Amino acid sequence: MNSSKMISIGKSAAPIMLGTAVYAFGLLYFIIPNQLMEGGVTGITLLLNYALNIPVFLTTLLLNLPLFWLGWKVLGAGQIAYTGIGIGSLTFFLWLFERMIAAGWIVPFTTEHDFILAALYAGVTLGLGLGIVFRFGGTTGGVDIVARILGRKFGWSMGQIILAVDVIIIGASLFYIPREKILYTLVAVFIASRVIDFIQEGAYAAKAFTIISDASPQIADLITAEMDRGVTLIPAIGAYSKQAKHMVYCVVSRSEIRRLSLLVKSIDPQAFVIISDVHDVHGEGFRQT
Repeated sequence: MNSSKMISIGKSAAPIMLGTAVYAFGLLYFIIPNQLMEGGVTGITLLLNYALNIPVFLTTLLLNLPLFWLGWKVLGAGQIAYTGIGIGSLTFFLWLFERMIAAGWIVPFTTEHDFILAALYAGVTLGLGLGIVFRFGGTTGGVDIVARILGRKFGWSMGQIILAVDVIIIGASLFYIPREKILYTLVAVFIASRVIDFIQEGAYAAKAFTIISDASPQIADLITAEMDRGVTLIPAIGAYSKQAKHMVYCVVSRSEIRRLSLLVKSIDPQAFVIISDVHDVHGEGFRQT
């Protein structure tokens, strides 16, 4: 393996390890002390911990090892390598934080009445951890591996497979966990999903302008001169008029929305303008990769 490849793996491995550390902390600090639940393999480890007091790091490792081996055989090393890093680091941090809690170095957050607070913070923490892991191409193993395999073999959606497994596991927990705890769990799962999306899409959000006008070249020139933003002219043909024209495409920050709108109106008050959300913008004038 050449040095550039190793550097590339290192750049992804470090954030994946950070993400699993955050996830493991949220699991042991908020979820387990309040007997909340999770989906996937983590949900199984939680049930075994609640019912039999088996350490979560041990069941996480034992359940993921055969799944990792299966994924390696079916999907290949290229697609599963970062998952191995995720599984290994998650197991390590679960073990580490369990030891720190047992030694009294970390005191978990517990509550007897206000479980909504625990659910909210659990959702934020777990979502932040998983969002970092997913953003850098890793996973924490478990159902993600199964979903990838079934998706390749049968064309099933990964989201549908993961959702189905989560429903089964969380539903099975009703035999052991009180119903109100399941409802709080759903709050945590929802918050986590939103945080994951936020991390995946990027904290920076911009706006994309698509402008259809007979004066598109003049509008493009004015945007370039007045706002110093890159502009693209896209050839188009009106379906009704059959006339050729150009669309203007430009991405700006949120603070520049009104200014750009006024510039367009100053050239063509009748211009057709579409403003849409853009996430995770890279390039000159925005975030640099």
